[in-house]
Amino acid sequence: MNKKDWGILIALVAIFLFAYFVNFNADHIQTAVMEAFLMLQWYVRNHTLGCVVPAMFIAGAIATFLSKEGVLRHLGPRANKVEAYAVASVSGTVLAVCSCSVLPMFAGIYRVGAGLGPAAAFLYSGPAINVMAIFLTARVLGLDLGIGRVVGSIVFAVVIGLLMALIFRREEENRIKAMMSLPPSPPSKRALWQNAVFLATMILFLVFSDWSDPSRTVVHLKPNTTVTLLDGSQHQLHSERLTVTVLLETATSYRFQLEEAAGEFNKGVKIDAAKQFVMDKQQDIPPGYQWAAWIYPRRWYVAGVFLLLTLAMSFSWFEKSELHAWMLETWSFSKQIIPLLFIGVLITGSVGALLPEKAVGALVGGNSLRANLVASVVGAAWYFATLTEIPILEALMALGMGRGPALSLLLAGPTLSIPSIAVIYSVWGFEKTATFVALVVVMSAIVGMIFGMFFA
Repeated sequence: MNKKDWGILIALVAIFLFAYFVNFNADHIQTAVMEAFLMLQWYVRNHTLGCVVPAMFIAGAIATFLSKEGVLRHLGPRANKVEAYAVASVSGTVLAVCSCSVLPMFAGIYRVGAGLGPAAAFLYSGPAINVMAIFLTARVLGLDLGIGRVVGSIVFAVVIGLLMALIFRREEENRIKAMMSLPPSPPSKRALWQNAVFLATMILFLVFSDWSDPSRTVVHLKPNTTVTLLDGSQHQLHSERLTVTVLLETATSYRFQLEEAAGEFNKGVKIDAAKQFVMDKQQDIPPGYQWAAWIYPRRWYVAGVFLLLTLAMSFSWFEKSELHAWMLETWSFSKQIIPLLFIGVLITGSVGALLPEKAVGALVGGNSLRANLVASVVGAAWYFATLTEIPILEALMALGMGRGPALSLLLAGPTLSIPSIAVIYSVWGFEKTATFVALVVVMSAIVGMIFGMFFA
């Protein structure tokens, strides 16, 4: 059997053993199943249309309209190293999107001919160097963590890219030789600036459609609302005004994290409240972020402008055959990536329910290698939407998490998650994916431990 057949066999055996032995009547298993589907619904409602779908079209456009010669010249293994890694390692400051948006674009540039090193640097830096997230990290968690996050992210992107290129240099040489043996790309029917403007317009649509709200939220509930804690217990909440972070929104409920104590609940506690009890929600804007909070409720209007520009350019600058090729590439990425993202989100939701924050908090106290490694592994497994890692870390630190492990999680979390690992595997295969994940986890743990020695 080939590697693919072995992978299918292992997956079938795993599903069989899971279905055979798991006690689905157990409360914690039922909770995990429910959490999995609630997280999937949140992901579908809040990230798919404004984040994943636009990214698929961008990836399709990259694969269709960028010539392999141009990509090889600027991002290929023989490209100027300073140029290639500088562009790849700071891309996140421009994109300001989460990993599920970066993944299709990473797959697009790698398919067209980007070298393994620059592609790995882009994959890491894309979601990691989000300017808004970095500044909020500094404001909420401390200046030291904010600086450590930005410096660590940029350095990691370059180092991980260089190590990936070095480890797999022979495979990369063979891949590039195979690409160079292909017929040259047909000459573009448009000027370079037209392709650049077209891609930039789509990326701007994605940036605004996936715009994150930096604000906390003031929620007014109906009197004596019954809320549910993550352990399943129900309580009557006598406070009608809450200052919260909205972590999860489904069709019928919200999951809030308290940013100020309310009644019997301390700051950081997570509660579920049915939408029927939420009377009103208002932004509580942190100083200096008025511009970002102003854009958030208007993001679809701004994104709509870029969508109209994209449509106008599509029908004015491109022939019907080119648009057809673009749609085929977009569909190719969609059927490869979207199912893996959905399955990964389901798994993440169930694992999160089986591994509560109190259990994690008990393992990441202090600054030992174990604490930093656990934080790094947890960060690599959990899925964090943009900015949600900050209140989650705030809650973990209230449970005793050290500052070193906090940085470890910040360095591993935005780039990796169970969904993103599944997608990376579909592009790179097992060896490259395992190496990339190991580099991120180990380097995050080591840097976090060194950081914790100086900033306890």
